Amino acid sequence: MELDERKEKILKVIIQTYLETGEPVGSRTISKYSDLKLSSATIRNEMSDLEELGYIIQPHTSAGRIPSDKGYRFYVDQIIREKDDQVSQMQELMIQRVDRVELLLKQLAQLLANNTNYATLISGPNYNNTKLKFIQLSRVEARKLLIVVVVEGNIIRNSFVTLEEELSDEELLNLNILLNNSLNGLTIQEINLGVITKLKEQAGSHRQMVDLVLNEVSEAIQAQDEDLQIYTGGATNIFKYPELSDTQKASELLSTLEQKELLKGLFEAENARTDPGTEIQVYIGDETPVQTMKDCSIVTANYVLGEGLRGTIGIVGPKRMDYEKVVTTLRTLVAQLNETFKK
Repeated sequence: MELDERKEKILKVIIQTYLETGEPVGSRTISKYSDLKLSSATIRNEMSDLEELGYIIQPHTSAGRIPSDKGYRFYVDQIIREKDDQVSQMQELMIQRVDRVELLLKQLAQLLANNTNYATLISGPNYNNTKLKFIQLSRVEARKLLIVVVVEGNIIRNSFVTLEEELSDEELLNLNILLNNSLNGLTIQEINLGVITKLKEQAGSHRQMVDLVLNEVSEAIQAQDEDLQIYTGGATNIFKYPELSDTQKASELLSTLEQKELLKGLFEAENARTDPGTEIQVYIGDETPVQTMKDCSIVTANYVLGEGLRGTIGIVGPKRMDYEKVVTTLRTLVAQLNETFKK
């Protein structure tokens, strides 16, 4: 048995009504929608078919119906199809360009939580194919240098090195010029043996200094790949939804939102996706990669900052979340982010 137009309309009414009220939906409620023009008996028969097909369930005898995970999945897929061509028409979210990506992501996590009334997760960008923008060697004290590495997205990493011999101001200036002329615009993968050999030849007696700098650059970037940064917002919003607010569920959810180790499954699933673009992904109930969130839905989208800086934004809420609003908000936000950092 397939879903005809009438069954689709009834299913949509059940889901939308349940999203608004959180209460099981009966045939009398559905019959009040004038555009359906169906009797209560006809609606009950259609609801029985929908239940048999697995799109809705009856939580208690004589109660109305609520959507199943399969019903939510149908509804979400339909929303995503409808919204594909509407992003450009939506009002742009206010995003203030800031110099540090970390600060921007913290602000966005709170902005999204306030906008949606759900919990928000944003993973810091990984450094796959990230290009170097700038390297600065500065003297801190005799034979001790500060290395400042700036990569795409204005990510800044600092480290200190101790030298075997002191460098003059002129030697330090020449090294800065050489390193930036040779390495700016390259990814770690592109700093190959040929590039390093040429750089050492040009550095002459300071070739060991080149080794020190390259090691620090590599470790600074790779360390950030291994240290997953997750910014959260609106964790207490889950208490607004009765199905998530009992003591045990709320405690598990709050604990999960505070511990990045527990969220690795979600972000690993996102990183494994072959499409590096901004396609929306929706996890409903048992589809969720995080076991403690099986009573929730998670809507995610990948963002890209410049070339190579990629992360994930996720919205966590009850299975009766306002999918239409969340999908639209994420699409608009990610498009805005990507456009901002192309400039």
